[in-house]
This record gives sequence, structure tokens and C-alpha cells, in this order.
Amino acid sequence: MTPEASPSLRIAVADDSPLLRAGVEAVIESAGHVVCGSATDADILVDVVSATAPDLVITDVRMPPTHTDEGLRAAATLRRNHPGLPVVVLSQYISVAYLGELLDRSEGGAIGYLLKDRVGHVRHFVESVEAVAGGATIVDPDVVRALVGRSRRGGLRELTPREREVLALMAEGQTNAGIARTLVVSEGAVRKHVGAIFAKLPVDGGDRRVRAVLSYLREAGN
Repeated sequence: MTPEASPSLRIAVADDSPLLRAGVEAVIESAGHVVCGSATDADILVDVVSATAPDLVITDVRMPPTHTDEGLRAAATLRRNHPGLPVVVLSQYISVAYLGELLDRSEGGAIGYLLKDRVGHVRHFVESVEAVAGGATIVDPDVVRALVGRSRRGGLRELTPREREVLALMAEGQTNAGIARTLVVSEGAVRKHVGAIFAKLPVDGGDRRVRAVLSYLREAGN
């Protein structure tokens, strides 16, 4: 990465494992970004963010004292206290209980949910972090599939199975070209499905692609 490719970001990192936290911090710094704060539990993370005002937060899900969902609850608190703060959840576990709440508090901000075991390349991780900082919403395919199994309410019921599939791939951060390759269809067909999704979901104004993904994730995660 070069300075021209992406501006330096100030990032706060939270993980109770010293080894994993140090690894994430090393990757972030090697990409030219700055680790402005480090936390070992959710309470410390909230304090660190208040003290350092980072551009983005990277947090684990399970942290002390109960090692259940402290990281997600802390992220929800941060969104409430700092509207629009981009958050990347980096975890070994799929937990959708607070994802809808995070999105509801985002006010158009971005969120990423990446699974540690599936982040196979440092470059992919850095690119995902930078994309979320830039306003993208990126959710691991396994998390998306977990959400799809719960998405049978609200506006999503208006979508056809193919439109739902296209929207799920959009939630993974795929472009129209990538979706076309995955589904083995033309880009024209993908554009047609995306247009139908925009027409059926309440996504007027702003970046309609991001708003469609947010609408999908809110309904599926609640």
C-alpha cells in the first residue's frame, strides 16, 4: 500500500488475546495506518474510543468478563455515543444478535463482520478494513448465510429467491461483475435484479446499494 492509495487511518483495536491483538496491530501498522488505542475488554474499548476518537474500531466478539458478546455490545454502545463510527467485528464466531442494533445505530455508517478463520490473506483483511472506513458494508458469507435463514419478514418478503441471493452477495461486498461470475449470469441480468431490489426496498436517496444492504441486514439480524 502507498500513501497515495489510501490515507492513513487511526484505528482502535480490541481483543483479549495479546497474541492476536498484537498480530492485528502489526498488520494495521504495516499497511501504513496508526493504532491509536488498544483494549483487552469491552469497558476499556469504550474508554479508549472516547479518549482517542479513532477513524475506525476493530473488535472481537467474545471478551472478558463473560466471554460471550461483550464486543458486540460495546460496538453498539460506541455507535450510540459516536454515530457513524465505522466498526469491523473480527471474530471466530457468528453472532447476529446485535448486528441489527449496530446497523440501526449506524446512521448510514459502515460495518464489517469478518471471521478470523476465513481471513486468509493480510491484503484482503487490510482492503476490507479500508473499505469499511470508506463507507462500505462487508459481511462474511457465513454470517450472511446465518442471516438469510432468519430473513423471512418485512420488505424482504417482496424479493424473489434470486433477488434475495443477489442481495446476499451484495452484503458480502461483491460488485455486479463479481455477482455475475458467482451466479454464472450476465452483468445485465445482475443489474436488472439490483434494480428490482431497489424498487422493492425502502432505499431512496444516498447510496442505494449501501442502503439496500443495510435494510437487508437490519431485517435479517433483528
